[in-house]
Amino acid sequence: MPRGRSTFSKRQKEQARQQKQRDKNERKTQRKQDQPEGAVVDEQEELRLMREHAAEQAALFRIGAEDDEPVSTELAMPHGTKAVER
Repeated sequence: MPRGRSTFSKRQKEQARQQKQRDKNERKTQRKQDQPEGAVVDEQEELRLMREHAAEQAALFRIGAEDDEPVSTELAMPHGTKAVER
């Protein structure tokens, strides 16, 4: 019995999908090979950069500034948590 048109279309679609996957993997491999040897970022350096960024963000929003008015705990606490009064 001959295969129907839908079977042929499905096979063509699947072949196209597999080809795209192969192309994608090839591009990924090529990018890895083109990457310079020293491009691997040290974890300590990455943490340092993240801390610097957090400090810059805190400065922008004046979090922890002693000269300013105290920051409300309602704003600093995530939703669903209750502040404990002291």
